[in-house]
Amino acid sequence: MKIKRGSGLLMHITSLPGENGIGTMGKEAYDFVDLLKEGGQHYWQVLPFGPVSSLFGFSPYSSFSSFAGNFMFINMDMLQKETWMRNYIISDLPALDKTDFVDFNNVAATKVPLLEKAAENFFKYADNTAKTEFTDFCKTSSYWLDDYAMFMAVAGHYNNNNWLTWDKDIRHKKSSAVEKRKKELLPVFDYHRFVQFVFYKQWRLLKEYANKKGIKIIGDIPIYVNFDGADAWSHSDIFQLDPETFSPTRVSGVPPDYFSPTGQRWGNPLYKWWDKDKLNKNTLNWWLHRFQHMFQHFDITRLDHFRGLESYWAIPSSETTAVNGVWEKGPGVDFFKFMKKELGKLPIIAEDLGIITTPVEKLRDAFDFPGMKILQFAFDFNHKNLYLPHNYITTNCVVYTGTHDNNTTNGWFYEQDIDERTRQYVMDYLRLRHMDEFHWELIDLALRSVADLAIIPVQDVLGYAGKFRMNTPGQAADNWHWKLTPGRLTHGVIHKIKKMTAMYNRT
Repeated sequence: MKIKRGSGLLMHITSLPGENGIGTMGKEAYDFVDLLKEGGQHYWQVLPFGPVSSLFGFSPYSSFSSFAGNFMFINMDMLQKETWMRNYIISDLPALDKTDFVDFNNVAATKVPLLEKAAENFFKYADNTAKTEFTDFCKTSSYWLDDYAMFMAVAGHYNNNNWLTWDKDIRHKKSSAVEKRKKELLPVFDYHRFVQFVFYKQWRLLKEYANKKGIKIIGDIPIYVNFDGADAWSHSDIFQLDPETFSPTRVSGVPPDYFSPTGQRWGNPLYKWWDKDKLNKNTLNWWLHRFQHMFQHFDITRLDHFRGLESYWAIPSSETTAVNGVWEKGPGVDFFKFMKKELGKLPIIAEDLGIITTPVEKLRDAFDFPGMKILQFAFDFNHKNLYLPHNYITTNCVVYTGTHDNNTTNGWFYEQDIDERTRQYVMDYLRLRHMDEFHWELIDLALRSVADLAIIPVQDVLGYAGKFRMNTPGQAADNWHWKLTPGRLTHGVIHKIKKMTAMYNRT
């Protein structure tokens, strides 16, 4: 995939300056699109938009579904304007929140009852046009929607989303047991379908608006799924699970390296890629639907942990660390050949960070997927470091100052991430004589590089300190909750980024 030279900003939906404690797909999202347009930007990158939970630290990379949308993104003002909304609900929303962080628990506690009231109104008062729209959505989303709604309804019934603890028949997804539970839990089942109907209607309108303004939206697809979610329960046949207990036999992670002597044990179930010497048809079919879904709702998709499709680290589930894992062959070229044959264009950015082997690079390049370059990873005193801009051997890549997993640029430079020797090396490379407003120096380096696409986190545009970073890998709490307060992303800041963007031929 060839990306036209341009630039954009990284900003998750929840980080938009929403008036009720969280960013949504309402006015704040449309205003952000307008700012991108005003600033000469052509891309808006977001994080995965699946439903999240306190059980997993509200991480967008640990969702209950690879297909469903996060109900917290739904804008209640827009919902209130629907013709079937009879009961006034906006008065129940909390007052304007001007803090820098989202209180996810409070947002969920406030929003769920309002959405339940909205669903009640819909099923009572919706006219034939609205009901037909809902029915059409349910039909076009049938591959995943009913399974997701059923999973959430049953999880609510048991007050437990660990489906291994459910009654045997529903755990094994026997059709008779599922139908019985569906009848018993029909209002809750319909509620979850309704929420997805509203979510995707609001998302479609937002994406259409962005595209009309010349803004393409970049989504993000985690390679692995959450075992305690709808995907593993409804498609257990595509994962490496024990046939009797359904427990994972091996789980995901990465091997020990310089940064971690015991590696990283992520714990996601691994895919059953192979059926003897051929790719597993059921696994391919699931991924086909997953790509179709993402390509429908995003213009480009970042594929997280791309290297896992060439080879992956398999850890016995009984192991507490990643030390005793082994490398296994991934689906590789045949996988993408199949997807290309079925889907045509594959608008994918390959997240190829970390220790990348030659076979992984060949797989990426065979399909012209842009790779990623992170400037914060560039300054290790190795002048051949592939993240240093003078070493970019192709324009077909995406350069970032940092990603959601990095510190903010100013946090990285001014705080404890690097020592004085490294700080001086950075200044020598950038030919800096002072340390003021370092974030603009690294942004400038990204924009003037030969990389076709440059993406800058909004925290870096604003010069924010490390406490405003999005995620700290390995830290269980206090992640993902940064939120922009209204008025911080000013027209002056936007005009500055526009001037730099024009100077480096990215408009």
